Amino acid sequence: MAGTFETVGVVGLGTMGAGIAEVFARAGLAVTGVEADPAALERGRGHLEGSTGRALARGRLTEAERAEIIGRVTFTTSLEDLGDADLVIEAIPEVMDYKRALFTDLDRVCKPSAVLATNTSSLSVTAIAATTTRPGRVIGMHFFNPAPVMKLVEVVRTVTTDEGLADEVAGLARRLGKTPVTVGDRAGFVVNRLLLPYLNHAAALLENGLAGRDDIDAAMKLGVGLPMGPFALLDLIGLDTSYEICEVLFRETRDRRHAPAPVLRELVTAGLLGRKSGQGFHCPEEPQSPSPHEKPSAASIAVLGEDPGGFAAQLSGAGFKIVDVEDAELVVALSSTPVVEQAVRLPHPDRLVGLHLVGDQIAEVASTALTSPETARVAAGLLRILGRTPVPCKDRAEFVVDALLYPYLNDAVRMYESGYASVEDIDTAMKLGCGYPAGPFETLDRLGLATVRDGLRALYAEYREPSFAPAPLLDQLVTAGVRSIRDLSS
Repeated sequence: MAGTFETVGVVGLGTMGAGIAEVFARAGLAVTGVEADPAALERGRGHLEGSTGRALARGRLTEAERAEIIGRVTFTTSLEDLGDADLVIEAIPEVMDYKRALFTDLDRVCKPSAVLATNTSSLSVTAIAATTTRPGRVIGMHFFNPAPVMKLVEVVRTVTTDEGLADEVAGLARRLGKTPVTVGDRAGFVVNRLLLPYLNHAAALLENGLAGRDDIDAAMKLGVGLPMGPFALLDLIGLDTSYEICEVLFRETRDRRHAPAPVLRELVTAGLLGRKSGQGFHCPEEPQSPSPHEKPSAASIAVLGEDPGGFAAQLSGAGFKIVDVEDAELVVALSSTPVVEQAVRLPHPDRLVGLHLVGDQIAEVASTALTSPETARVAAGLLRILGRTPVPCKDRAEFVVDALLYPYLNDAVRMYESGYASVEDIDTAMKLGCGYPAGPFETLDRLGLATVRDGLRALYAEYREPSFAPAPLLDQLVTAGVRSIRDLSS
């Protein structure tokens, strides 16, 4: 059935739209690209030529292949030129009024059999379809940026979508060399419904002073293995786009975590939108600013709590003396319980920091209200000697990495529990749509369901945020002794 799509229209030739046009042209389809005016049309042509030119320079295309791709795309400023298209997909700004107006025009211009698709990342496909006389032929086809590279396409069906159309469009996505995930019409679909709350939560933690921007980015990139830290990714996506997606999510769910963090609103209002404006959370010319390297002055260290990784032995091997708490110049607590509860029982509470080793590169260093600045500096210095990047933070439940990671995993469990998407589709979506090294359920299996459940309970006790409470399914599986949610779906 997907073979019936041979001529395609793409409306909106910004970076995303031009990338979508390139994807279709690479697959051998005839493409008509439409923009609002000649200047925008030339910019769209430039996006296509620039993208294929980079592929040529990297040896991924030959000169002949590049010429064929560009030759399959016709550029125009007239929607009327889409009259014979089998499929038209829009990639205009994420504003509902603009999209509804466009689909009204497309409904008039396009032949009755044509499929009208929206590349919206969060808006209601149902509401867009309702503006046409053919709601059964309207569908979501959400590509990810950069479209020629990213392998995921979310195919979004509505309650009015014609029977079999989602399968046809999924087949077309496979023809394009993409992996489709077919879902229903909920705000954010799979990827943005899981990704944006995590990014928004990072912004809220930054605003609350839990840790610094660069430290949070380093923690999630080096500690979890994500391609980018949350603030680098927010800048890439665009703070205005992220803000609007959060607004759409909040309007649908009324979940407090989906309400855009105030710092997002402030930056967007100021016109600091990320890479597209030249500045957002980061400035492009601004180097990362890790804490200054200082040689630790403490020669005697005490280690509290379980030490399964042999941290004390590592310190001893690096030349530090391991002593009793009373004699220590620095005390580190390897514990998930509030560090300050241990500090108040010590003779020198100002010498204690909490320590959480994440992977083999990151160490979170938690300071309590009693920890002296000198103690925090010394702890960071000795961690660098051990080859780890220190992430200074406040003494809050689950510190940085787990405070961001566990709610994301919990959201994935809730999504599966609701029946919206399968375990396999959710894992696939997050790996292919975000470039994550593992999907949320693969990560849950690695960490252990009980570990994540208990961490969520600690977060809920600390922040009193309802969405941090473990998903009922997660609680039940731990109680039943089930080790993997993935086992339920096999």
